[in-house]
Amino acid sequence: MTLALIICLLATLIPVFFGHESTAPFWLGVQALSLGWITLTQHPLSWHVGLAGVEVLLVRALLVPHLMRRVIVRHAASHIGLLPSNLFTWGIAVSMIIFAFKFGDGARADERALTLGVVASTVMIALLILATNQQRTSQLVALLFMENALALFESLMPEPWPLPVHLAISTVYLLTVSVGSWLVGDHAVFGTQRIDVTGETL
Repeated sequence: MTLALIICLLATLIPVFFGHESTAPFWLGVQALSLGWITLTQHPLSWHVGLAGVEVLLVRALLVPHLMRRVIVRHAASHIGLLPSNLFTWGIAVSMIIFAFKFGDGARADERALTLGVVASTVMIALLILATNQQRTSQLVALLFMENALALFESLMPEPWPLPVHLAISTVYLLTVSVGSWLVGDHAVFGTQRIDVTGETL
């Protein structure tokens, strides 16, 4: 499980520091694959755990990255970074990651501390993206990072969430992608162009 957690963390940090919007769907898929790995190995295998793992792999690893890739190709500038490329923002991000893993130290067990650190750092990086990047695609990616962190947090629990809870979380995840994709695709409505009463673009 430690390797899966490290992969999940790298799938958050690499696109934030070294990637851009066009690579985000790939890393969301990598996050989901690591989440599926953790889901299938953290609790004793049962039909409930199996269904939860299949749901993570089908929805988060395959469907959502595919939808995100289509949205980005059609409507987004592919070389826009998720974080502004300056030392000030990067310094804040590194400080937040260190603080997040200090928060995880309180668990005292290595694996649990690593899990809390990954969850906390993913949430804090997502919040930093929301605070510093006004691009709708980047903000959508940040929201999906946060929802993946919520799914990872489940691995800390002694028993998996009931299946209806998994279905509800999956539905919220899909709704986030659907609404976010609509907002990204309908960007002209939100002021990228203005048309005066004569019909000319300003």
